[in-house]
Amino acid sequence: MKRRVVITGMGAVSPIGNNSNDMWESVKKGNCGIAPITHYDTTGQKVTLAGEIKDLQIEDFIDKKAARKLDRFTQLALIASKEAFAQSEINMEKEDSTRCGVIVSSGIGGLDVIEQEHSKGMDKGFDRVSPFFIPMAISNMAAGAIAIEFGLHGACSCVVTACASGTNAIGDSFRLIRDGYADIMVCGGTESCITPLGIGGFTSLRALSEAKDPARASIPFDKERNGFVMGEGSGIFVLEEYGHAKARGAAILGEIAGYGSTCDAYHMTAPALDGSGAAACMLLAVNDAGAKPSDVEYINAHGTSTPMNDRCETMAVKAALGDHAGNVMISSTKSMTGHLLGASGAIEAIITALALKNEFIPPTINYKVPDEECDLDIVPNEGRNKKTRFALTNSLGFGGHNATLALRRFEEK
Repeated sequence: MKRRVVITGMGAVSPIGNNSNDMWESVKKGNCGIAPITHYDTTGQKVTLAGEIKDLQIEDFIDKKAARKLDRFTQLALIASKEAFAQSEINMEKEDSTRCGVIVSSGIGGLDVIEQEHSKGMDKGFDRVSPFFIPMAISNMAAGAIAIEFGLHGACSCVVTACASGTNAIGDSFRLIRDGYADIMVCGGTESCITPLGIGGFTSLRALSEAKDPARASIPFDKERNGFVMGEGSGIFVLEEYGHAKARGAAILGEIAGYGSTCDAYHMTAPALDGSGAAACMLLAVNDAGAKPSDVEYINAHGTSTPMNDRCETMAVKAALGDHAGNVMISSTKSMTGHLLGASGAIEAIITALALKNEFIPPTINYKVPDEECDLDIVPNEGRNKKTRFALTNSLGFGGHNATLALRRFEEK
């Protein structure tokens, strides 16, 4: 018998809020987190805007000495996980730690420390790089640091599937609990690649918007969209088996009901032009939840603001849901946060869970010019007070990786 999997904790650090509540309040207001880059001097670079985290003091959450041994992507994951774990009110002294695990992903890992230490090596010799360079740079260290922080001895891993990473991490954790291998999983994604090389690489790929106006940079489904805007942050869930959560009196915030994962097997960076891989992924998640396409009420789209992604995702929704697609609200919260790469799916899953819980559908902000090829209900500019019970959130990554989570508004059965 498949076990129910519920959400008992959420934590977030994002361009529109440094905790999950502040982020949600920004979503409701339609705040835009896109602004000029401050992490480094952008002189001479085409791209000057990003979704940076604002007014975050790492030392308020992590000891200064310990923080120096962690790359920023790991720091952000630890901060978000502390919020999620505190909200869950789990007491590890009462738990079997071998039944408690971590899957926290990063698409790229410690790019900032890689750049810094390479420059140091070129200047002083490569035997002079930091002894902490390797453990700071490797993508799995966020998951490892979280396991160490809370004493979690169960499965601990890091899924790396580009921009689908955070969603795959949550989906794989969902399966571990549902199928009886774990009772508690800390899961999600984290990323911090707003660096000269990170921005430069995506610029050379012609994937980023070169807009100078923050209100016309990350504009998913708008006909004038011309690339995504890089963001940074971390989103973390505490997932738990329903009976386990009930037995300890936990407050249940939502339910993960299904998960789908497919690959386009088409191109390194471009999605399948007909959206077939993403459509199949959505249907897998719906079927896994024991639902029907007509049950879908809201989709938090991958919606990157690139010309090809938004068009292909629109086609995918139509292919998956048929005539019902026109009845579904589908918004891209990347219009507010930018694209957080491996953390995007986790942040968007949290937003989707809060949309179900709080009966509010997030908007796609800064939308001005309709695109006849993106003609679904994208909830333009203004969110809606709407009670919904079943939603999807999509993540589509380079390499053809597709991942979809199905979430339910929690109700006792």
